[in-house]
Amino acid sequence: MSLQKQIMEEMKVAMKSKDTVALQALRAVKSAFLLAKTETGAGDDLTEDQEMKIIQKQVKQRKDSAAIFIAQGRKDLADPELQEVAILEKFLPEALSEEAIEKVVLATIAKVGAEGMKDMGKVMGMVSQQLAGQADGKTISGIVRKNLV
Repeated sequence: MSLQKQIMEEMKVAMKSKDTVALQALRAVKSAFLLAKTETGAGDDLTEDQEMKIIQKQVKQRKDSAAIFIAQGRKDLADPELQEVAILEKFLPEALSEEAIEKVVLATIAKVGAEGMKDMGKVMGMVSQQLAGQADGKTISGIVRKNLV
């Protein structure tokens, strides 16, 4: 079943159970899917990769918002954002641990023969492609920087 269908099924469940937080998160994703479909040059259907990227973007937005709210001492606003993150992460593949990401980064550095920060772009491109949907770009970037110095 495609992610879009899963989202619709979860929306129905959220409506029946009157779960407003879940419903809000799922409606936002559905809206993002519709926007992506109507962009110029987009086909009728989204690929699974495109759907994953949209959900990842939604999760990242909510995490960033929650971090800002927490920094400003607004836990009351951060909690719903974090609850939405938990709901949306159900649709993403299992995230890798930092150790697993570091193994991939080190293998890629050895494969490319990267010697310093000038090769960061090559390494980032390959690792990001390999770990699509399983690791956050910010985490990958930090690990690549640490290992390329």
